[in-house]
Amino acid sequence: MSLACLLVSASATTTLTLASASFDLSWRHSVEKTEWRETWAVEGGRLHLTEAAVKGSGAGMDPGEGAALVDGWWVWTPDLPPVPNLTLAASGATGGGWRICDETTCHEIGAEPGEAIRLSPCKG
Repeated sequence: MSLACLLVSASATTTLTLASASFDLSWRHSVEKTEWRETWAVEGGRLHLTEAAVKGSGAGMDPGEGAALVDGWWVWTPDLPPVPNLTLAASGATGGGWRICDETTCHEIGAEPGEAIRLSPCKG
């Protein structure tokens, strides 16, 4: 089993040690209140989006190209290059924060309004 590490930065920095080299990032859309889920892999010091899924469609959240309906979720594989980090808004308007889950544990971040949160792989 391969472990990975994420830095979660806002006003303070937290380190999350993941039980695998991938994690799910999920949240509820602030307008539609529909759940969205992405699977990310930590590869070569970057973050790579490997799958996206949405539990419906609506304002700014249409399923991506090639999406298939699987168990009530529109699921697809985005064709995007890896990125050095992700910036997540912490508006407080979704009724909850962002959930980061690996194989064994989930963490909620950004539940309260505040500055943007940056996720990035740990160095070294």
